[in-house]
Amino acid sequence: MKRISVLGSTGSIGTQTLDIAESHRDEFTVVALAAGKSKLGLLAEQIAQFSPKLVAVPDAVAASELKQILGGAKSPQIVCGTAGLEEAASHPDANTVVSGVVGAMGILPTAAAARAGKTIALANKETLVAAGALIVRLCKDHGATLVPVDSEHSAIFQSLSGYQTDDIKQVLLTGSGGPFRTWTKEQLQHATVEDALKHPNWSMGPKITIDSATLMNKGLEIIEARWLFDIGAEQIKVVIHPQSILHSAVEFVDGSIVGQLGVPDMHLPIHFALYWPQRRPSKAVPLLDLVAAGTLTFEAPDFDRFPCLRLAALVAAKDDTTPAVLNAANEIFVEAFLKRRIRFLEISEYIQRVLDLHQPMTPISLEDILEADRWAREAANELLGAIAR
Repeated sequence: MKRISVLGSTGSIGTQTLDIAESHRDEFTVVALAAGKSKLGLLAEQIAQFSPKLVAVPDAVAASELKQILGGAKSPQIVCGTAGLEEAASHPDANTVVSGVVGAMGILPTAAAARAGKTIALANKETLVAAGALIVRLCKDHGATLVPVDSEHSAIFQSLSGYQTDDIKQVLLTGSGGPFRTWTKEQLQHATVEDALKHPNWSMGPKITIDSATLMNKGLEIIEARWLFDIGAEQIKVVIHPQSILHSAVEFVDGSIVGQLGVPDMHLPIHFALYWPQRRPSKAVPLLDLVAAGTLTFEAPDFDRFPCLRLAALVAAKDDTTPAVLNAANEIFVEAFLKRRIRFLEISEYIQRVLDLHQPMTPISLEDILEADRWAREAANELLGAIAR
């Protein structure tokens, strides 16, 4: 029996994880759920469906609202805040933790799961972007296992099965190119929020969809892949693949390229991570028809039109606090774009300004990373404040 905790249960990754759990009720028990306050009604439905022992919400107000929604129904233990997230991530009855929260919020609960020796199905790339070296070390020290859920990193993980780091020539990290793949730089000057949220292949939350539009998502994935697979940033090559069928590949030193293909649907990498190291069939996972898929094409990324990718690729080789600052600044400016406070191309411009202000240091603890994250958010918000004035 797989006993799982799902962090971010009402988001895209969380709901698809629970789809799989529902399809295999005889094999999965949901021990804990954690969610934000925007979809408490859905969270209440998940509680009724899966009867978790513990539920984490952001604060006492959300806890009170959730109890009201649940009414007279039997209620699980409800915990709050960051401590509550960590409690859900380290619950003694869970053997697998799905980290599907968005942003740097995932750092501390992922660390808690690592200290508890869990198998961590990691969909929260920002954790490894900001604190990769420290999280990997915690996993080694406490016998925890990281199994990637991002479709690209799942593909690399699967392609590397049976091979060693020394066998790798380079990793080919694929991306669709997002909604603006064919747009000119002049057109991008006028890109709207609505334009940026129209991803051609994937259905995701707003933050990651904007990251896909700027190609920052690919940049963050370079940094994530570096830590997951213990390779140099220079060994990771981004390849634009509009059809999103080849989810990524590994080129080995003998010239062979091994990749993983599938339809653009997150159920497959989630299913793989939940069942790893086994492979099991599932009605919840759509199957790929290669004939129907047709022609597959590949292109080089344009670093000029997508400067966020260029910024992240440069930062990827750094072993200091710069990646944490890049990640935090990106979160702030993506949110500002979604709220129409800045234009699309200004996301990269303002991230660069925060990076220029930063004085990097080598982190020796998670507290150092969190302080860099706090500083970057403060600096980013000060820049936004100056715009408003």
